[in-house]
Amino acid sequence: MLANYLADIEQLLDEQQWEAALREAFDLPQLAVALDDPQLSTSNERVKAWCHQWIRPQDPDLNARGSDYERVSEVVYQRALQTESTASDTVPSRALRRLRLRRLVRTPARGFNSARACALAPEGTDAVEICTILVEAARRWYAQSACHDPTVQANLARLAVLR
Repeated sequence: MLANYLADIEQLLDEQQWEAALREAFDLPQLAVALDDPQLSTSNERVKAWCHQWIRPQDPDLNARGSDYERVSEVVYQRALQTESTASDTVPSRALRRLRLRRLVRTPARGFNSARACALAPEGTDAVEICTILVEAARRWYAQSACHDPTVQANLARLAVLR
């Protein structure tokens, strides 16, 4: 389900649907935080902590794009602040619904060919950069933490069987 969601973001990038790709990618930190919680809730503090931990280069000391990761982390956090309600813990229902719908997708996505990103307009370049960083972060989070976390796995199973 999560793999399909990530592949869909790459597919949207491939089709140059920048706004849709960004909308889906910006939901990734909230989805990850919600999946890590038994009640599927999020908070500003937990989203910020997730961004700080997972939106970073693999080796910060050797990566010249470190400032890009910091900028994306700040953009994601600011967006979460704008969209979250006044309650301290909320459930990102819309994002969870879109994630759940990914299990119904039967056509495998082709993914994004990053070689084509070189000749894009500034809007496209920015969208590709933000989405790529967020998809990499979500994949890193899942591979290093979530695939072994019983809470995340139970929540993904719950979402898969909900109709």
